[in-house]
Amino acid sequence: MKFSFVRFIIVGIVNTVVGLSVMYLLLHLLGQSYWIATFVGNSIGAFVSFILNRNFTFKSKDSVSKSAIRFIVVILGCYFISYEIGRSFVEWILNKNEFFSPFVKTDISVLIGTCLYTLLNYFGQKLFVFSKKDTVIFSTDSK
Repeated sequence: MKFSFVRFIIVGIVNTVVGLSVMYLLLHLLGQSYWIATFVGNSIGAFVSFILNRNFTFKSKDSVSKSAIRFIVVILGCYFISYEIGRSFVEWILNKNEFFSPFVKTDISVLIGTCLYTLLNYFGQKLFVFSKKDTVIFSTDSK
């Protein structure tokens, strides 16, 4: 795996499964709100993401505290931007549509937010959290 984006996607699959499982558990079994479920699910997924991306994807040598602070800034920014866009987009598109239940609309919002979060998060981690002097977004070597 020469591309950091490929490694990022593999890590993303792991933390997305963890995060979405927590989100849907909180939404559907524990009756939590959209914002609580997505925040808690993302927080747990983010912890998994930080450990794996630091060691596997970007092989960072920076101090844990330095990269952790940057990581938190990036994931919080990505979280609020992505999930608000997902929620707003579904509300705008499906507002008058009664074919979809509120639960389905929320699930669609979560999925849209998750996709956008993944893209924004990759660039934030690559360019800010675990950056190197000669950072290239899509590299062909494994350095």
